[in-house]
Amino acid sequence: MRKLFDFLIKHNHWLVFVLLEALCMLMLFNSNGYQSSVAFTSANVVTGRVLEVGSLVNGYFSLRETNNTLMERNTRLEQRLSFLETTLRQRMNDSIAYESLSRLADSSYMEFPAMVIGNSLHHPDNYITLDKGSRFGIKPEMGVVGTKGVVGIVYKVNGGYSLVISLLNSKSSLSCKIAGSDYFGYLKWEGEDPRYAYLKDLPRHAEFNIGDSVVTSGYSTVFPEGVMVGTVDDMADSNDGLSYLLKIKLATDFGNVSQVRVIARKGQEELRDLTINEGLKQ
Repeated sequence: MRKLFDFLIKHNHWLVFVLLEALCMLMLFNSNGYQSSVAFTSANVVTGRVLEVGSLVNGYFSLRETNNTLMERNTRLEQRLSFLETTLRQRMNDSIAYESLSRLADSSYMEFPAMVIGNSLHHPDNYITLDKGSRFGIKPEMGVVGTKGVVGIVYKVNGGYSLVISLLNSKSSLSCKIAGSDYFGYLKWEGEDPRYAYLKDLPRHAEFNIGDSVVTSGYSTVFPEGVMVGTVDDMADSNDGLSYLLKIKLATDFGNVSQVRVIARKGQEELRDLTINEGLKQ
């Protein structure tokens, strides 16, 4: 404290000078309108610049919080968009499946309801046994569909039972296409996951998207056009690079098949007589 008093006493003339200058400036601005206006404007400019700088500094330090908020909002929006896309795709697939199966009720097709009493999933050649046979009008090479889509084709029958080659069989080769287009290939199971098969020989100029529905092409005497088979899950090039190889998520859950319908086009035998069969085709 003593040092402070010593400093003030030593520089008292400078302190008096500053006080007098301040007093003079105060009197000048208070008594003169022009100088008062200039001082007020200058003070506002300085104050504005100070506030602007302060605002920028505050804004900079609040960027992290703002960015975190935006990231949270973007995440929520992306989740909602993904949910809506999945729901829309599911509704569309369900609609296609319903329309394709309801189309079988057309008078040009006969239906025979049946129950699954035997099934296999993990063999290279899997079969399904039905509780209905020739006594109920079922014959070989009739198509079999479930509640979601294609199941397989009738292979052998006796009076009371039928043996069906499911899609999960090396002998199965189903002509399919992308729904809403004429691009087609043939569906084969590779003996691995019973949930998936592969659509082969799809032309390179074919247009499709992941999630598109795959349906029967109608290029056979067994299944009509447009019966649900599955959806595109993944894609790759064929070994020769001349076509696509699509991984198809099958619409039918072969681990949970219980009720099916055996279908037959009226006049199917006459149509089959006009075709050249190379093995078992669907």
